[in-house]
Amino acid sequence: MIKALIIDDEPRARNVLHQLIISFVPEINEVRTAASVEEARGVLEFYQPDLVFLDIEMPHQNGFDFLQLPNNPDFDVIFITAHNQYAIQAIRFSALDYLLKPISPEDLKEAVKRHNTKNESSRQRKMLFENLAANIDKRDVKDFRLAVPSSEGVFFFLVHEILRLEADRNYTIIHLINKRPFIASKTLKHFEDMLAKFRFIRTHKSHLVNLDHIIRISNNNEFIILSDGSRIEVSRRKKDEVQRQLNI
Repeated sequence: MIKALIIDDEPRARNVLHQLIISFVPEINEVRTAASVEEARGVLEFYQPDLVFLDIEMPHQNGFDFLQLPNNPDFDVIFITAHNQYAIQAIRFSALDYLLKPISPEDLKEAVKRHNTKNESSRQRKMLFENLAANIDKRDVKDFRLAVPSSEGVFFFLVHEILRLEADRNYTIIHLINKRPFIASKTLKHFEDMLAKFRFIRTHKSHLVNLDHIIRISNNNEFIILSDGSRIEVSRRKKDEVQRQLNI
């Protein structure tokens, strides 16, 4: 069973989420609430949640201030936000989860289901929180550092360091500049959605490529060649789009 803490400065928002949990998430068997970061830190002195629902936009101290913790956190966090696209991008790049207001029962159930499948250590969570704080301080999303958990630990890198991503069933092999590739426990579609605004193109159902690392395309337009010399197949369905992106 799961112990939860809701942190939101709006009484109605706290009550609505509490009722949704009671009605739709039976695996959460205990819930406490807090109206501010200061109050939440007080709650943590006597209550140890497994999961914190954390509103981002709060006066005085926001949700990110709450994560400035002296010790490794013993809880997972699901952020709550109302369409703050910059914050959402920072959260996604830090491999953390969020829900959009107004929260739907289905989205809530799916978020808790994802929480139940995580196996991060408290040290890894603190690293993800620290990466989120660093991303939020950046002036441009292109400078965000991407966090990717894997069976080997958490990898951190900048988007421009990615050469290409390759589907491997429900996993993705990420190929980086001057670094060994590693396997991420997310689908290629997950990364395609995340990197849509960063000059990445799907050349094939199994390949997502950084346009900035394409040096040429074969005469028959069936392959592209990347800066590391790799040849990546271009599917028949993707040829027109690849040629358009490369201004051919």
